[in-house]
Amino acid sequence: MAERNFSVGNTLVKLLDEKKYFSLRDVLTTMNPADIAAVFDELDESRLPLMFRLLPKELAAETFVEMEPDSQELLIRGFSDSELKEVIDELYVDDAVDVVEEMPANVVQRILAQAEPEMRKQINEILRYPEDSAGSIMTTEYVSLRPAMTVEEAILRIRRTGIDKETIYTCYVTHGHKLIGLVTVKDLLLCEDDEATIESIMQEHVIAVNTLDDKEQVAQMFSKYNFLALPVVDTEFRLVGIVTFDDAMDVMEDEATEDIEKMAAMLPSEHPYLRSSPFEIWRNRMPWLLLLMISATLTGYVITRFENALTFLPCLTAFIPMLMDTGGNSGSQASVTIIRSISLGEIEFRDILRVMWKEIRVAVLCALVLAAACFGKVMLIDHLLLGDQTVTPMVALVVSLSMAVTVCVAKLIGCTLPLLAKKIGFDPAVMASPLITTIVDFLSLLVYFRFAVAILGLHSA
Repeated sequence: MAERNFSVGNTLVKLLDEKKYFSLRDVLTTMNPADIAAVFDELDESRLPLMFRLLPKELAAETFVEMEPDSQELLIRGFSDSELKEVIDELYVDDAVDVVEEMPANVVQRILAQAEPEMRKQINEILRYPEDSAGSIMTTEYVSLRPAMTVEEAILRIRRTGIDKETIYTCYVTHGHKLIGLVTVKDLLLCEDDEATIESIMQEHVIAVNTLDDKEQVAQMFSKYNFLALPVVDTEFRLVGIVTFDDAMDVMEDEATEDIEKMAAMLPSEHPYLRSSPFEIWRNRMPWLLLLMISATLTGYVITRFENALTFLPCLTAFIPMLMDTGGNSGSQASVTIIRSISLGEIEFRDILRVMWKEIRVAVLCALVLAAACFGKVMLIDHLLLGDQTVTPMVALVVSLSMAVTVCVAKLIGCTLPLLAKKIGFDPAVMASPLITTIVDFLSLLVYFRFAVAILGLHSA
């Protein structure tokens, strides 16, 4: 897709440079707004405004929504007031809110100044909701019907008002602004009696979300119920807006990106990688790197504590990386699985005992296989092939037992920490690979040297 956009972009730039504006406009009108936006985001500042102005009004607004905030800001600063007003008038309210949230204060003031009073009022209402709430991603542009309407009247209303609505397939039935049911366009078209009332054919039990519900949970409901739109109500069940499928997809993408960054021990970034400055990337990565570096002091303490054992039997040092890596990987496997299940709503804190019991059984199976393979590896490779005579069967036993216990401990930690984090209000993704690996490294070394002291008769410092 990137190669295709690059090729199309070169063609468009060539047409622009040759001043073949009619041909350029013809090509642009055959393209999808998302593809046009991808090409526009790669244009230099001198070409972007001119090429954007060649788009028809409606296509220009759809393309503008899909563009990166930096490109949007560049265009807005170059727009005249009348051009800006044309674009804003074509935007849906939720898209206008998204643009406003990404712009600097002086640009926001200019956008709001050019918006119609009704749109400005709706934008301000949505901006009042918390950032992670359903209210912050909803749109107030939906089709509402009255229960006493006939099917014929409802279809006529959709024809008259639908052009300004983000979706018309699902229509909501309200009485005094309270949501009492819904009806789809399919229901209306297939109804054999044009005089039937909406009340007689509507679905009464409507699944809705509150304005303050978490937007990630709202997005998950689209996956669970296969909705195209979801009504948003206030505490008195009055319909105040709807969340559409495309907005839910954006939430899912943003949340997945944020979780991946947290699982990799980074603060969530605000911009795509190529548009992030080195300073911004450094700022997002450095806090966790410092924390993990300092926490590694525990690992150093254990090694120092058992320095005499390592001096007496240096071959023990060679097996430390294998134990630490295997323990860290085992913990990461469990934590990633649990974090994913939590994000999908498959498990909650009340399931912690069931999760632990399952992971214990998995850990035992993994530990047996890894311990047996570890014993064979130590004896065949380190003792026979490498000829290290200090690697005795008792040393191999110490390493194998340490491997087994480390795997079991790591999987228990990996499955419980995300659930505990969720319970006390932290993001479970924080309890992923880096943090769990640091904890498991400390415990694996502690177990390893304890076995060495007990079985080989070595002494700690």
